[in-house]
Amino acid sequence: MDFDQLLIGFFGTDDIASLPPEQIAAGVDRLRLQFGLERDGGRRFALWCLMFMLGVAPDLDDAFEDADDREAARDFMEAAEQEMEEDD
Repeated sequence: MDFDQLLIGFFGTDDIASLPPEQIAAGVDRLRLQFGLERDGGRRFALWCLMFMLGVAPDLDDAFEDADDREAARDFMEAAEQEMEEDD
């Protein structure tokens, strides 16, 4: 997963903090649309992780049919939250 490339692909920059709210909203819309259309499990998981980091991820039960995918997403959530706590 290359989050910078995903950010550039959906938002046009890897520095979304510098974007106005309407551009962020448009990028989130594109991200949600692609997540809904994506069939590749690995890419779908990467898109969900990006949405989680942006605070716009769908609920795990809605996002992933497979229990292993939901568990992997929970693991990612825990790791990301732990990382954020360590940065504080």
